[in-house]
Amino acid sequence: MRKKLTFHISDLELFKEKLLFWSKQYQYVSILDSNQVDQKINSKKEYNSKEFLAAIDAVEYIQPQDNSFKRLQKALENKQDWWFGYLSYDLKNEIEDLDSENFDGLQFPNLHFFRPQWVFEIKKNDLIIHYTEGFSADKIKEIYQQICSCELPTEQPITIHSIQARINRDEYLDSIRSLKQHIRRGDIYEINFCQEFFAENVQLQPRQIYRKLKEISPTPYACFYSMPDQYLMCASPERFMKKKGNQLISQPIKGTAKRGKTKEEDEQIKKQLYTDPKERAENIMIVDLVRNDLSHSAVKGSVHVEELCGIYTFPQVHQMISTILSDLRADIHPVEAIRQCFPMGSMTGAPKISAMKLSEKYESSKRGLFSGAVGYFTPEGDFDFNVVIRSLQYNKQNRYLSFMVGGAITMQCEPEREYEECLLKAKAIMKVLNQAEKA
Repeated sequence: MRKKLTFHISDLELFKEKLLFWSKQYQYVSILDSNQVDQKINSKKEYNSKEFLAAIDAVEYIQPQDNSFKRLQKALENKQDWWFGYLSYDLKNEIEDLDSENFDGLQFPNLHFFRPQWVFEIKKNDLIIHYTEGFSADKIKEIYQQICSCELPTEQPITIHSIQARINRDEYLDSIRSLKQHIRRGDIYEINFCQEFFAENVQLQPRQIYRKLKEISPTPYACFYSMPDQYLMCASPERFMKKKGNQLISQPIKGTAKRGKTKEEDEQIKKQLYTDPKERAENIMIVDLVRNDLSHSAVKGSVHVEELCGIYTFPQVHQMISTILSDLRADIHPVEAIRQCFPMGSMTGAPKISAMKLSEKYESSKRGLFSGAVGYFTPEGDFDFNVVIRSLQYNKQNRYLSFMVGGAITMQCEPEREYEECLLKAKAIMKVLNQAEKA
């Protein structure tokens, strides 16, 4: 049983920054930040994510090589506590008869979860520290003071001049044309096709990168995740799935448009996105897929679409987001509910298995944590997970830096336009790496 201690914070952003850099002394860290954007997207309170959660230091962790979902479920049953972690896209190979043979420069585990020593939760201007029984209140006060007195590092220029595309523009366009042939033949209706950008022999400070990424692109499901020598820096706008009580909430994104230069142009672009037949078709196909996925664990008749093709604005782009709800059956464990919907339909395509097979065939890099999910379980068995997009991954040991971008391919898509959309999605990351001019 955890204890709690509450502190009042006058400068939230400064405290979050100090906590980020104070956590550097620990190997296992998960920081989840809604940047107060989530409240603007989700008008209903029950859909909002936690404002800010940070899990620091591991009491224990799991990193299974097989039977990952069963082992995760067992860990949660053994210790009904806070658990923070991630699910990589390649867990699909445990769910279905699939494999992943593409290049992997990152070598992240397929699944990683840890039970933290401390959980830092921010609600408005209050900080709540959830701590294990091995600590006294005085020790927690001392830790709080350590964070408040932490000196922030001097801003250092980040310049990485060696970012490369794993495939070139012509190869990308050829792949899109081939995938459209599969759609014509009826193999798939829609597919999410991804490409990797990477740099080798890179030395960087992951926390500094994450700070820059958040400044440029504040999003509702941002996260920083670290294990020994492996780091994720993510500015995701998309929720995979949330459980609150017996309700499941999924909010897939399909449909992207650039921001306008003026308010009037911005409004016009939003209207065009909302009425765009291709973008709406993509979104509705994925909504149908999510409805089907949720039905496997739902109370009969409870799956319904709360909002279809809503348009929401972020600093870099406008996005089309739908919200699908269901009630979880009493006999279904929360981990099993996640497994039934994983990987998320917005990152696969439809039909799901066929799309995943073709993704492996035409993509050149193993997706790993990209297209996966980062989040947490509460002691009560609730959870909230994002979709890992708009993100950088870094392996400090082999000095490999990677980020991926993808887009939905349908019969109506234009290959050149899809390529431009990929570059638009990568813009915030390239800007962080001082590579915007190379995009």
